[in-house]
This record gives sequence, C-alpha cells and structure tokens, in this order.
Amino acid sequence: MAIFKGAGVALVTPFHEDESVNYDALEALIEMQIEGQIDAIIVCGTTGEPSTMTEEERESVIRFVIEKVNKRVPVIAGTGCNNTKDAIEMSKKAEELGADGLLVVTPYYNKATQEGLFLHYKAIADEVKIPIIMYNVPSRTGCNILPETAVRIARECKNVVAIKEASGNIAQIVNLALLGKGMLDIYSGNDDEVVPILSLGGIGVISVLANIAPRDTHNMVMEYLEGDREKALDIQLRYLEVIHALFCEVNPIPVKAALNLMGKKAGALRLPLTEMSKKNQTVLKLAMEEAGLI
Repeated sequence: MAIFKGAGVALVTPFHEDESVNYDALEALIEMQIEGQIDAIIVCGTTGEPSTMTEEERESVIRFVIEKVNKRVPVIAGTGCNNTKDAIEMSKKAEELGADGLLVVTPYYNKATQEGLFLHYKAIADEVKIPIIMYNVPSRTGCNILPETAVRIARECKNVVAIKEASGNIAQIVNLALLGKGMLDIYSGNDDEVVPILSLGGIGVISVLANIAPRDTHNMVMEYLEGDREKALDIQLRYLEVIHALFCEVNPIPVKAALNLMGKKAGALRLPLTEMSKKNQTVLKLAMEEAGLI
C-alpha cells in the first residue's frame, strides 16, 4: 500500500535572522500546506537544509512537524546520510518520534557502488519497520541508483516501498517502471517531470513547487490519476516558468526567496547556501506574478 498518492511537499525549514529555527513560521507553513490539500509532508529532506543542522535540530524539527500535523496527512522524515550508521540512528529516531515513513537519499560524496547501495539500504531497512522511500538525485550526490539495483533493494527489503526519482533520465525511469512494476511506487522528484512520470505509472510527486502552490500541485497529480490528463498537463505547463525559476539557483535558495516574497517568513539560509541574486529574484518574481502567486 502506498504511503501516499498525490503531492507531497518537500518542506523548507524557516530560520530567524540569527539562523535559529523559526517554529512559529514552520507551524504557519504546515497549516498552509494542510489547507492547500497537500497529501504528505516531507520534513528534513534536501529542501529543509538538514545538512546544515545539528542532530538535535533535526530531531526537534521532525518532532515538531509530526506533533503539529497530528496525523492529518502522512509525515515522511528525511533521514539519509553518507554514513550508514548515522542514517540508521536517525531513521530509528524518526520512527520513535512517530514518522509515517522515511525518505532516504543515496549516500552522497562516498559514491557507493551498486552493491554498496544495496547494502546501505538493507542495513537501514533491517533496523526500522516503517516504510522507506529511496531518493535518487545523482546531480547532488554523485551516486545513481540503477533500476536493477532499486528493484533488488525492494525485493530484499519489504519495507522499501518507493523511490523518489530525480535523476532527470526519463529512459532510466521507463526501465524502472518496467522492472519495478508492482514492487515499487514511483514519485517524481522533479517538478517539471510530474506528468511524464505519472504517464509511466508514477503515483505522485515530492515537490518543491508545493511549498508555494500546494493546491495546484495536488490538483495536477489528482486530475491525472482520476483520468483528466488534459487538466493535469495544463497545470504542469502553466507552472513551468515558475518551476524553472525555482531551480535557477541551487534548491532551496529560490523557494525560500519565493516564500519570503509571499510574506511567509521562510527567513535566511545557512552557509554555504547564500541569498538569491538580485537578477534571479527579478526573474522569480515575474514568473510568480504571471502565475498569480503574488
């Protein structure tokens, strides 16, 4: 059974100017997502800047989101790390805190072999009972889960149930859909590929766009799954310029700028991420205005 179908938001972590977590703003963002009919909330994924957080901060943010969501939608905690032992410990902690599932990115920087990837995910899956979504984003990690490896992991690890595919390689995803049919749920990890991946049997998206347009991101997926592909495609194309603007600099730089433009108090970023350039802020603002977001 799928953890969720539809749109899951890769939620930002708002900071105060002193870089401490802004929990009031975080609660407001959660309520905005629930009101916008989001189907799941992903906390401490890449967009949430967990790589700049201490272990205590990650635990605190995950706990806070789980408590505030209060079972209204599934909460999926990002617990991946390039150190398998640390990923296991964070995954066990998220399970204890009440997460409904885990998002586990490939071990970045180490550039594991396919056998290493298999053993990494198996070691984590053996230590927790809640479902796991693998996260394949080779542009950020330098590591690609091949379809054969993803299917092997799912076959051997019964609680590895899905993959967030952000490789950008449609041919690879076609092969994954063929090999993994009935074994792995596929979520788009790229907002500009939602409809194409749904056409291959995907069941949703884990989305950056949803931070600023939760209802339309939800509608894009659900219209497709309910049979109105034309409406789904219309939403995909209508937001294409916004999506391009959201990724003209490294995520989550633009999406935090977008939320700030909307008055949502996403706040600052932590180094090595920096504020969006003035030139790109202008591009982002124009795209948001044309989409009716501001």
